[in-house]
Amino acid sequence: MLDGQTALVTGASQGIGRSIAIVLANHGADVALGARGDGIYETAELIGDDAETLPVELDVTDEASVRDAVEATVDAFGALDVLVNNAGIGGPTAPIEEVTVEEWDRTQDVNLRGAFLMCKHAAPHLRESDQGSVINISSIAGKDPYPTRTPYSASKAGMIGFGRSLAYELGDDDVTVNTICPGAVEGDRIERMIERQADERGVSFEEAMAERVTDRLPLDSIVAPEDVGELVAYLASDHARNLTAQDINLDSGARQD
Repeated sequence: MLDGQTALVTGASQGIGRSIAIVLANHGADVALGARGDGIYETAELIGDDAETLPVELDVTDEASVRDAVEATVDAFGALDVLVNNAGIGGPTAPIEEVTVEEWDRTQDVNLRGAFLMCKHAAPHLRESDQGSVINISSIAGKDPYPTRTPYSASKAGMIGFGRSLAYELGDDDVTVNTICPGAVEGDRIERMIERQADERGVSFEEAMAERVTDRLPLDSIVAPEDVGELVAYLASDHARNLTAQDINLDSGARQD
């Protein structure tokens, strides 16, 4: 489905980013793996010989690092067709009065400024591609904000608006831009968040998980990281060339209230 395509995935050292990179490689793309941590080398090992990989040490908040990562990708593979803005942090869980300016700024820098910098430097190469695409990984929190998570929710809502605007800016060059809004995704991150909320409210982990996640689902299971990867692959493929400026919920049909 993605044979001959080159993708750059940020936050590819673990979790959702790692799964996205593996799925893209399984669909035939060559993949640059960007992150600050050395988990990118493990991701490359997991992909193995399924595709060409390029681990790139990347800090999405640093413009020079971003520029170097994009240039390294193009130098290695000759092009850049798919940019996946996945790098992100959860930020603080606290009432607004207790959120520090440093926590606020850090959350916006990684989650929103990082996506801006990546697109700024990738855009010239995406415009040259015959099948350019940007896929932003936001969150359902950008539409249905979590209490005591104002920095995170604001950054994820910002990604949605950023993606819609960029779609119109890059559309003349046939570059699609879409945003995926996952809900709860299997893994350590959702477990840590539920543990914090359980501690704050003085309830068990199971009670907090049911109230915040599972009781709101019409399906029996929450989203797997591979589900996010498969949606990314579809959005980057020929099948989705007329799909742009969209923000797509991937949350097992979670009820929003």
